[in-house]
Amino acid sequence: MKAIGYVKPSSIDQADALIDIELETPVASGHDLLIQVSAISVNPVDTKIRNNVAPLEGEYKILGWDGVGEVIAKGELVESFNIGDHVWYAGDITRAGTNAQYQLVDERIVGKKPQTLSNTQAAALPLTAITAWELLFDRLGFQLNLANNDYTQTLATDRDFTAQNKPQEHILIIGAAGGVGSILVQLAAKLTNAKVIATASRPESQEWVKSLGADYVINHHQPLLEQLNALGINEVSHCISLTHTDQHFEQIVAALAPQGKLALIDDPSTALDIMQLKKKSISLHWELMFTRSMFNTWDMQKQQQLLNTLSELVDQGVIKTTLGEHYGQINAKNLCRAHAHLESNKAVGKIVLEGF
Repeated sequence: MKAIGYVKPSSIDQADALIDIELETPVASGHDLLIQVSAISVNPVDTKIRNNVAPLEGEYKILGWDGVGEVIAKGELVESFNIGDHVWYAGDITRAGTNAQYQLVDERIVGKKPQTLSNTQAAALPLTAITAWELLFDRLGFQLNLANNDYTQTLATDRDFTAQNKPQEHILIIGAAGGVGSILVQLAAKLTNAKVIATASRPESQEWVKSLGADYVINHHQPLLEQLNALGINEVSHCISLTHTDQHFEQIVAALAPQGKLALIDDPSTALDIMQLKKKSISLHWELMFTRSMFNTWDMQKQQQLLNTLSELVDQGVIKTTLGEHYGQINAKNLCRAHAHLESNKAVGKIVLEGF
C-alpha cells in the first residue's frame, strides 16, 4: 500500500522530512477495523511528532490523526460496524496514522461519518471535535443546554438545576480561529448557556469566529482584561487556552472569576506558576484526546458515542465543517506543504487532503 512517512525527525524544509513509501497492508484482528482511507486533515500534533519523535529502529513513522474512510475488513471482536460502513475517527497516537491507504483503528474510537458531508468536509472535524467536546463536557463539566432544541436523543443528560442564581457564564477561548477553536466556538455557542468570547488577531480570523457563533471577539495581542471591560465583562467563569498559554497566563488569571476554571491543550514553553491560581481557587484542567486510547481507559468507547452524536449534529445542521483549505492528493509533496502552512500559524480552519 502507498504511505507517507519518515525515518528520522526533522524540520519540514528537509528533503526527507516526509517521503512517499510502500508498505504491507495490515490485517485486522480483535477490535480493529481495517479502513481504506479516503480523506485526511493535518493537525499540530502531526508537526510536533515529525519534529521530535523518531520511529522504531528499521521502521517508518506514519503520521496522521484525522481520517474518513470505508471499512473493508474487521476483527473477530468488532460489534459496531460492518464491511462497507463509511466512518470517521481521530485514531490512536501510539499506532500508525492516516497517512496511508489502509489503516487499523480500534472500533471503540470510530464513529459513523455524517451523511451530509463530503469526505474532505468530514475529515476536518474528528480530532478537533473530540478535543473540543471533551474540554467542555468532560474536563470543564458544562451541562448540555437542550432548552428549546431537539437535536438528538443521544444528547439526553441529567442537568443540574441547583445553582439557579449563579451569574451568566462566560467562556474566553484563546486562539479561537484554529482547528480546535473553530469547533469549540460552535459547540459552546450551540450546546451551552455560556456567552462565548473568542480571541483572534487578523480581520479574516475575526470574521471566521464570528460566523461560527462567537458572541464577542477580542484580540489576544492586546490586553485581555481591558478589552473584556470595554465589553462590560468584568470577569469570565471559564478560560480555554489553545495556544501560547505561557504568554497569556497572568492575564488569564486576572480575567478569571474566583472559583473559575482554566483548561489548556498546548505545551507551554516555560513553566506555569500555578500558585497564581490559589488565591481565586481556580482549577486547572489538561485535555489530550488521545488519553483514552493510549491508556485503554474503561470509558474508551465514549469517543465512539461522541463521534456518532457529532455526526447527528452535523446532519441536522447544528454544527458545520471547519474545512479551511484543500491541498489535493495525499502524498509527500502536498503533506510537506500542509505541514509548513500549519507551522506558519496562519492557517484558518483545517487543511485537508484526499485520495491516493
